[in-house]
Amino acid sequence: MSDIQLNEEAFQPILERYKDDYGDLELWRRHIVDFFSLHPKLNDHVHSVKSRLKDPDHLKEKITRKWDEKDPITPENLLSKITDLAGVRVLLLHQEKFLPLKTAIDARIDRREWYLVEPPKAYTWDPEAKIFFESLGYTVHTKDCFYTSVHYVIKQYEESSICCEIQVRTLFEEIWGEVDHKINYPEKTTNPNCRDQILVLAKLIGAGSRLVDSIFASHAIGHADQ
Repeated sequence: MSDIQLNEEAFQPILERYKDDYGDLELWRRHIVDFFSLHPKLNDHVHSVKSRLKDPDHLKEKITRKWDEKDPITPENLLSKITDLAGVRVLLLHQEKFLPLKTAIDARIDRREWYLVEPPKAYTWDPEAKIFFESLGYTVHTKDCFYTSVHYVIKQYEESSICCEIQVRTLFEEIWGEVDHKINYPEKTTNPNCRDQILVLAKLIGAGSRLVDSIFASHAIGHADQ
């Protein structure tokens, strides 16, 4: 974390810019939530959708962490520097559901209804998950914190500065993420027992995700044989 303390005088103009764009960010957030929640082609694939606009206190914490004296965050560059002011999390019942979701997102991008701010990324620590994500064409990044999720940053049109970060993960991975967030955000725990237990939980999550995939694969075979 940066050693600086962002004082209220420095933060206030940034906060005012955020408030000015809040309405546009909210409309963009709602559009994306509706797409994943209401699109008939996704009804059988998306379990649930969570979303938020970043809380001002969390925004201040993030700016403090990302602060660079050589390239500071300002009201003018806030929307390009902090691309998760609007966030949508799409939860899937199991890993195989990533493919139809990716297909739906790719179709929006191909038709230029959405624009990628940067290439989508898959994050995982799990070698089997890495192989799976690579088979879908994602660039995979390994995180030592045992985090697994796919990230998109999109905007509505090419010239827009209004972005939204979309995170896609399974319900199992959401459980791990919620536990880790409570323990390691905004400051990472220094408790070695917590670190070890979070690692064990990550391995259980990976095994659970594969078991759910196997259950649904067996179920599909059983239906096909009937």
